[in-house]
Amino acid sequence: MIFHVGKEALTITGFVFAMMVAVDYFNVLSRGRLEGVIRGGRFRQYLGSSFLGATPGCLGAFASSSLYIHGFISFGAITAAMIATSGDAAFMMLAVFPGRALLLFGVLFLLGPVGGWLADRVSGRLQLRTGGGCDRLEVHAGYDRALLSRQTFRDNFRRLTLQRAALILLCLAFFYILIFGGGCAGEWGWIRVTMAGVLLFLFFVVLTVPEHFLETHIWEHTVRQHLPRIFLWTLGALLLIHLGERYWALEELVARNPAAVLLLAGLIGLIPDSGPHLVFVFLFARGAVPFSVLLASSIVQDGHGILPVLSASVKDFFLIKLFNLAFGLAVGYLALLAGI
Repeated sequence: MIFHVGKEALTITGFVFAMMVAVDYFNVLSRGRLEGVIRGGRFRQYLGSSFLGATPGCLGAFASSSLYIHGFISFGAITAAMIATSGDAAFMMLAVFPGRALLLFGVLFLLGPVGGWLADRVSGRLQLRTGGGCDRLEVHAGYDRALLSRQTFRDNFRRLTLQRAALILLCLAFFYILIFGGGCAGEWGWIRVTMAGVLLFLFFVVLTVPEHFLETHIWEHTVRQHLPRIFLWTLGALLLIHLGERYWALEELVARNPAAVLLLAGLIGLIPDSGPHLVFVFLFARGAVPFSVLLASSIVQDGHGILPVLSASVKDFFLIKLFNLAFGLAVGYLALLAGI
């Protein structure tokens, strides 16, 4: 079990690491204008984050987490992404009840901006300090002017530094784990292909960027500040999840407590994994629970997408989960009262 969980944690860590480097790279390539485009107004953040979250799988949620860690989007925007996402459970829903699954995704996309706006309003009224995981990305004048240069590429191999060699080996290790290790995507579907594409881009960046970008932006910032924490928090969370799934009979627990099933769906949604959520997916498919239960569970649960936030700020992780729990239960009970 530990070996399997370790491979899954490394797969997630590799993708998140590549996404963070990509955000930094394009921000520098655009001379810092990328931050302004992504941040925009709050409503643009809510819509963009909700759209990323509503895409099936954990990739959009990972991307939103990377943007939040870098300070590009607000607490409400990352909350909107986590409301909208269903993680890998989205693929199961598309397979079992595709029509109703698309309806659910549309509802979650619309609820995301509402929840995001409320989260920013509530956190502002309560004067909660959020988003303190990382400084915003920097562009260093005089050093980051040219990321693509034939001369730079040749110099990188003539004077191969220890940091670049270590990053090349790290990229190769991530590729090996993705291809032969399984991770969170066992078959070669579009998720695994996307992960491979992002890792290829990371490899391209490591090979081509000048020494300053590699040392300052990738090594000192992303690798030393974020990478160990992302891996350790992801590994710890996944170990707890697998132990819980082994010793808790979740489906039997739901069946024995039908009156509290919606509350239970919300509480189980606090677990940062799509696996436990599948109980409610199959119960809904069988007609055992109404749409309101599946909706509440989908709002609260966010798959593995929120794990990078946990590595940056434990406080923000719990604030997002608690807000989504309150929002999910409120929406779920309103839908239940309406007979949905």
